[in-house]
Formats: sequence, structure tokens, C-alpha cells
Amino acid sequence: MAYPKQYRYTKEHEWVDAKGDLATIGITDYAQHELGDVVFVELPKPGAKLETGKPFGTVESVKAVSEIYAPASGEVLEANAELHNTPEKLNTDPHGAAWLIKARLKNASELNGLMDAAAYEAYIADKGKEASA
Repeated sequence: MAYPKQYRYTKEHEWVDAKGDLATIGITDYAQHELGDVVFVELPKPGAKLETGKPFGTVESVKAVSEIYAPASGEVLEANAELHNTPEKLNTDPHGAAWLIKARLKNASELNGLMDAAAYEAYIADKGKEASA
């Protein structure tokens, strides 16, 4: 899977596509692969506050329930309503149509500490080596 170059990535496997202080946030292909078949997604309502590193929703799969962490502080503007009825979209298009939320960032410079695509790909490659060791 090629990870979009313009996105920033967290160690918890969220991605952020920011344009100024407006950001779209989702989970990575690696995350959805590790989860398996997604059966339910719980997302915050517009107006909810995001705090860097704190959970803002959950993704439930046939294997587990995983929290989704905010990569930056801000306010939720929109949640992807399509995922309520078709959560499995996360398994087919996690970097596109299956985005989770759109938010207004409080401080876009918080994203500077996140990984670019090359660093994230190296990070998950290392995780794969640890798992097989």
C-alpha cells in the first residue's frame, strides 16, 4: 500500500490531511489490516473537542475494539456519516472515502511532530520485523 505523501501519520496509526487549520483524519491501511473486518465505528458529533493523544472514537472489528486517538487538538466539524451504515468501507478505502472526521485544528503546528509517509512506512516495517522475531 502506498501511503499518501501529503498526509502526516501517528504511531497509533491515524493519518491527518491538513490544509491550514482544516484537517481530515482517518486510520491507516496498516490499522485496518491489523483490525480485520470492521463492523462498527463510533465517532464524535460536530462540536466535540479533540485533545492531542486522547481518544475521540472507536473502531470495532471481528477481532477487537480499538480507540482512535486525536493527532492534534481542535474541534470536530463533521463525522463521516457513511461509516455508520457501512463501516466495512474502512477495510477498502481507509485513506479516501472512509475518512473518520473533519476538524478545525487549534494549532496546526502540532502536526509537525508527526511522521511523514516515508517515516511511517519505515515505522510499520519495523513493527512487522518485531512481530516476526
